[in-house]
Amino acid sequence: MQKLPELTPEPQSYWLESSPEPEFPQLDKEISVDVAIVGGGLTGISTAWHLQREGLRVAVLEADKVGYGTTGHSTAKITAQHDLIYWQLKSQWGAELAQQYAQANAAAIAAMADLVNQLSIDCDFQWQPAYVYTLEDKYVTKIEQEAEAAASLGIEAEYLDNLELPFAVKAAVRFNGQAQFHPGKYTAALAAHFVREGGAIYQGTTAVGLEEGETVVTVFTQTSHKVRADKVVIASHFPFYDGLGLYFARMYPERSYILAVKGADRLPPGMYVTAESPGRSLRTHKAGDEELLLVAGEHHKTAHGEEETVHYERLRDFAGKYFGAQAIPWRWSAQDYTTADNIPYIGHIRPGCGNIFVATGFRKWGISTATVAAMLIRDLIVWGHSLWQDVYNPQRSLKLNAVGKLISLNADVAKELVWGKLSAAESGEIGRQEAKVVEVHGRKAGAYRDEEGRLHVVDNTCTHLGCELKWNPAEKTWDCPCHGSRFSYTGDIVEGPAVKPLRRLGEGASDIDPDII
Repeated sequence: MQKLPELTPEPQSYWLESSPEPEFPQLDKEISVDVAIVGGGLTGISTAWHLQREGLRVAVLEADKVGYGTTGHSTAKITAQHDLIYWQLKSQWGAELAQQYAQANAAAIAAMADLVNQLSIDCDFQWQPAYVYTLEDKYVTKIEQEAEAAASLGIEAEYLDNLELPFAVKAAVRFNGQAQFHPGKYTAALAAHFVREGGAIYQGTTAVGLEEGETVVTVFTQTSHKVRADKVVIASHFPFYDGLGLYFARMYPERSYILAVKGADRLPPGMYVTAESPGRSLRTHKAGDEELLLVAGEHHKTAHGEEETVHYERLRDFAGKYFGAQAIPWRWSAQDYTTADNIPYIGHIRPGCGNIFVATGFRKWGISTATVAAMLIRDLIVWGHSLWQDVYNPQRSLKLNAVGKLISLNADVAKELVWGKLSAAESGEIGRQEAKVVEVHGRKAGAYRDEEGRLHVVDNTCTHLGCELKWNPAEKTWDCPCHGSRFSYTGDIVEGPAVKPLRRLGEGASDIDPDII
C-alpha cells in the first residue's frame, strides 16, 4: 500500500507564492475620483481597467494586498461551465436570460484572452476543454440535459459517456474553448498596467463606511482619509456596505479546499469537476520543469460540519489513490458566497440607487464572473444599460424553490445566533496550537495557545452581526457560521463581511488570568 504524502504544516497558496508581491501605497490623503472601487481582487482590478479605458479617473481600495483574497486562492479556471447551470437557467428563467448568462461568460473568456495578447501578460494562459462528469447513475440524465441546453445557447458542448480518467465515469459534458491561467500573475500585470496609465491603487486601506449623496458618494477608511467619488463599485467579495440590499440575508458562505500535488500520474488534457458532492475538481499547471496536479473540492458551509483538516485529508487520500501523489508542497482553501438561485448579484446595489454598484455571490466561479462583472458595471456606468443586466440583476424576483432555500438559510443563521449564545464555554488546559471557547468576565472568548506557548485571547463575538465564532484548526482562524467572517487568532480580519477586528482580551501571556475565567 502506497504511503500517502504529508500535508504541509500551514496552508499556503501556490498562486501567491509564485507571483510578484504587489507593492502599492496605503491611502494617506483625501482624494476625489470619478469611480472608487472597493476591493482589489480580480473583479476590482478588471473593473478599474475597463472603466479607465473609457476615460474615467478610477481609484481602487484594497484592505490587504491586490489579488490576495479569493483570486489568489482559486482553481483559476476561465470557463463558462459552472457545474450544471444552463438546464436550470432555461427551465426556471427561460431561454432569453439563459442566453444572457451564456453570452456574458463567453465574452468574459474572449476579453481575458484578448488582454493576455494585447498586454503580453505572462500568466501561463492555456486553452483547455472543461468537463463536468459523474460517477453516479442519478446524474446521467442531468448531464444529458446540460449538454443539450448549453448547445442550444450556442456553447460548443457535447455529451460523452466515458472519459480517460482512472475511475469509471458514467457520463460527462465537455465544453470546448475554455481556458486556465495563473491568477496571481494576471492580476498583478493588469494592476501594473492600470497604474502606469494613471490609475490609483491603495493597499492596506480598509473601507469601513459609506455615506450616500445625490451626486457624490463618500467612502470612509480605517486610515481616517476619505474618498469622494461620483460612483462607487463594491467588489469586496461580500459587500462591506449593504445599502439596504439585505445581501447578508440573501447569500451563504462556503469553503472549499485545494492541494497542489507533485509526482502525480498524468491527467488527460482538460479541466474536470464532478456533478455530485463531495465535489472533486481536477486540472494541471506547469510549474517550471514540473507539472502540478491541482485537486480541489470538499465544499461545505463556513464553520459548519466536520473539523476542516478532514477535508484536506480526504483530498490527499483521493490524490494518492487515483494519481499516485508523491508530495503535496502547497495546500490552501477558498471562500465564496452563493445566492439563493445560484446566479450572482451584479448591478445597482438597490432600486433607485444609481451611483453605487455591487458584484457578489459568484458561487466558486469567480474567474470568468469577475470579468463579466467588470464589463457589465462598465456598461451601466458609461451607457446606463447592459445586455446582461437582467439575468444578474440584484433585485430580480426569486422562483419558489429559491424562496424556500432562502427561508432555510436564514432559519439556520437564526439557529446559529441563538445556539452560539446558549452553548457552554469549555474548560481544561489549553495545549500548544490548541484553541478553546472560554469565559472571560462573564462573556465568551476565544483562546488559542501558539506553538511557543503564548496565549492569545479575543472576544469571540463576530463584529458583523454578533454571531459566536467557531475555531478552524486547519487555518487557525475564528470563523463565523452565520455570514462567513473570519478572524486570525490575534483578532485581525481575514475575511469579511466584518470591517472591525475582534477585541483583544489578552495576548502573549503564559496562561489566562484565573481571576477572569
